[in-house]
Amino acid sequence: MAVTNKIHFRNVKGDIFGGITAAVIALPMALTFGVASGAGASAGLWGAILVGFFAALFGGTPTLISEPTGPMTVVMTAVIASLTAANPENGLAMAFTVVMLAGVFQIIFGLLKLGRYVTLMPYTVISGFMSGIGVILIILQIAPFLGQDSPKGGVIGTVQNIPNLIAGINPLETLLAGLTVAILLFYPSKFKKYMPPQLLALIVGTLMAIFLFGDAEIRRIGEISVGLPSLQMPTFSPPQLQTMLVDALVLAMLGCIDALLTSLVADSLTRTEHESNKELIGQGIGNLVSGLFGGIAGAGATMGTVVNIQTGARTAISGLTRALLLLVVVLGLSQYLEGIPLAVLAGIALKVGIDIVDWGFLKRAHKISPKAASIMYGVIALTVFVDLIVAVGVGVFVANVLTIERLSNHRADKVKAVTYDDEEIELNPEEKELLEQANGRVLLFYLSGPMIFGVAKAISREHNLINAYQALVLDLSEVPILGVTSSLALENAIKEAIEKDRQVFLVGISGQAEKRLRKMGVMERIPDENIMRDRVTALRQAVNYVDEHVMEFSGSSVNPQAIG
Repeated sequence: MAVTNKIHFRNVKGDIFGGITAAVIALPMALTFGVASGAGASAGLWGAILVGFFAALFGGTPTLISEPTGPMTVVMTAVIASLTAANPENGLAMAFTVVMLAGVFQIIFGLLKLGRYVTLMPYTVISGFMSGIGVILIILQIAPFLGQDSPKGGVIGTVQNIPNLIAGINPLETLLAGLTVAILLFYPSKFKKYMPPQLLALIVGTLMAIFLFGDAEIRRIGEISVGLPSLQMPTFSPPQLQTMLVDALVLAMLGCIDALLTSLVADSLTRTEHESNKELIGQGIGNLVSGLFGGIAGAGATMGTVVNIQTGARTAISGLTRALLLLVVVLGLSQYLEGIPLAVLAGIALKVGIDIVDWGFLKRAHKISPKAASIMYGVIALTVFVDLIVAVGVGVFVANVLTIERLSNHRADKVKAVTYDDEEIELNPEEKELLEQANGRVLLFYLSGPMIFGVAKAISREHNLINAYQALVLDLSEVPILGVTSSLALENAIKEAIEKDRQVFLVGISGQAEKRLRKMGVMERIPDENIMRDRVTALRQAVNYVDEHVMEFSGSSVNPQAIG
């Protein structure tokens, strides 16, 4: 695998123009997310520069724009708040260490080639998770939207203090925040190619604050340090080490999901295919370097990526151009950013939260599937009021249990045990005649499709329904996969038949199913001449066997049944 991204200069004009446009969009978003996270505007800008540059250079999606995003900012906000509360002196440095660890985890995920598994998650869980993050982002902007500092306690603390926040409202800041949201909501789409609405809102809000409310008490970004950032050495605190590792893992997983989902969007727009494992390594390097230099975590940003592609970008030159342009702004023009009102950034963040919520699926989830809707709403509630990793874990667990139940019920219908002709099993005339001739003394046990562990119960149930037989024909010719639990259920059925001196014939066993039964020693219990490829031959041999031994079974009571 190549170390750097695929870069060529055949589309340099489109790539540079795409990078410039992406940088214009990135500037207000980086400031917004930096302030919203609690790390400050500078941390947001350096996160946008460093994650964007190294992810573009080493990643596997040429047109992907990586920067601080709404979901990543929500996690960063919680990380910074918890660590600074536990350790005021080193909390922020520890938060940047969490960003570094998240980058290391992402690199490990890429090296272990886990990229293709990251997004293998039920849509109900992803939708609920993202919608929950959107709700969190909206709630966290209530205080700055009303012109006040955010209360302690995150989401719950904000909700509990809403009456006090409303009572202490700053009308001018709320006006600026409301105007920002209005611009973002009602900005005509046809003008977006000339100026992003976020940048317009930033300019209009700042000019109003300077020229109309110059003497008023309005909270602003304040001083942004000029020059290159200082190196942030990894900082650990033994009491918080476990928390830091868990936070880093959550941040890494969310960044992987965010980036790879955006990579899929880029693929659909460019008709190309990204390299997921390489992308995870690129994202990891970007976050590792960002944390080392005091930047917040980032991931693939859908809006920046789409605009980048739509304005002509096709290679990683666009992402590199965007990062370098932002670097010029930070080093040379940062003094012009200091007067930006925090209320304007709160308005931008509020609109981002609204956009993250999956309104389309929320409106119709209950119509598609009540169970799916329940999972989604449960994940939203857990994400907002409990914990992000708990929400994903519980959501995936419940969704998988329901999926396994559906698959098991479907596969259970493919487990049939019959002693006479059965309409649900396709038998040819000779097979029907042989079963009739056997007069209930031959049990045909037919399985079809993958036998996952949920089917084991059906295997045991069907087998136990018929006891009076002298020969068992076990047809596995249409079983490509045999799970361990189902294998044990089959082993019990075969073992019970042999212990009762019944003859066992095995039909059509091959591939993984054969390997599994051989490893378990099941095949050794059956004579080689009773292992066949053809069901007709097996039924013929079974009928001959019971006819030859009819006198031996004359004392037994045969009460044949047909099991549908």
